[in-house]
Amino acid sequence: MSDSYAAAGVDTAAGDLAVELMKAAVARTHGPNVLGGVGGFAGLFDVSFLTSYKRPLLATSTDGVGTKVAIAQAIDKHDTIGQDLVGMVVDDIIVVGAKPMFMTDYIACGKVVPERIAAIVEGVARACAETGTALVGGETAEHPGLLGIDDYDIAGAAVGAVEADALLGPERVQHGDVVIGMESSGLHSNGYSLVRHILASADLGFTDHSADLGGIVGEVLLEPTRLYTGPLARLLDAQPGAVHALSHVTGGGIAANLARVLPQGAWVEVDRSSWSPQPVFRTLAELGGLSLGDTEGTWNLGVGMFAVVKADAAASVIEFMNAEGVPSWVAGEVSTAARELEGFEQGAKGVDGGAVRLVGAFAG
Repeated sequence: MSDSYAAAGVDTAAGDLAVELMKAAVARTHGPNVLGGVGGFAGLFDVSFLTSYKRPLLATSTDGVGTKVAIAQAIDKHDTIGQDLVGMVVDDIIVVGAKPMFMTDYIACGKVVPERIAAIVEGVARACAETGTALVGGETAEHPGLLGIDDYDIAGAAVGAVEADALLGPERVQHGDVVIGMESSGLHSNGYSLVRHILASADLGFTDHSADLGGIVGEVLLEPTRLYTGPLARLLDAQPGAVHALSHVTGGGIAANLARVLPQGAWVEVDRSSWSPQPVFRTLAELGGLSLGDTEGTWNLGVGMFAVVKADAAASVIEFMNAEGVPSWVAGEVSTAARELEGFEQGAKGVDGGAVRLVGAFAG
């Protein structure tokens, strides 16, 4: 039967080798709460510590990294795409104030190349370790005939926990709260379909060198997603009550994601002059004949996370995050004063939240 399966294009031996190559990296994410090792039908995680919570809430998130994987495949570099996955999944969990506990991943590919699969999972494992998340399981599925031999896609899901009275969100946001922007590492994992369209129109390949982008095109574009979970978890512990809401700037862009964590009736004008988008955004926009403003609903333009904090805590939060290596700044202020909201984005992704618009010009 195994010979017949191999003839159909599925190599179970290659799958087993991939698991062996990744086992050590995965094991490094395991603490005392993880039961068993790699290879079980299900991952086990001891949550006995939740008995000390008054009202524990579980938070969960699932995501992928979109068409950024096409660039990894094009230049045969697979050791960073796993960090992108963790950032997209785990940083959504910290947004509600939850600490991530464990994560699983899923890789679908046309052909299992053990070294490639191991490189992807090692990237996931490194980022899980950095964010305090146990990688308790996963799946690699070979889909010959559906995907090309060098094609793959990756997705994952994670679970965290938060005490109910520590839950962050619109209910905590008040008039006069300060909105703090936190620097991204670049494009993160959103808007790559636009990136690929721009490059194709400019006749630039991923293996080409671009002086304007500052290196090999694909390498520049694979800059990993910044991980906010560790620094933010430490901030929440160090300054309880200071943060009212967090917004992860992902698909949908800047204004829409911030609006999701504001209550109805609240509005913010985000000051573009408070930060300068990295060169990668400026160069890509120029190549595409676009202004930076044209891309505000697609790219993060240099701000990957917003924190909405008590006014008297803004300075200490900025100081803390800067010390954690996450450059942060005041980007706006929450108001609930009555006003005309024409030109504001209001809510997004099914959330009927507050209103946000960007004002001014970006810093040079």
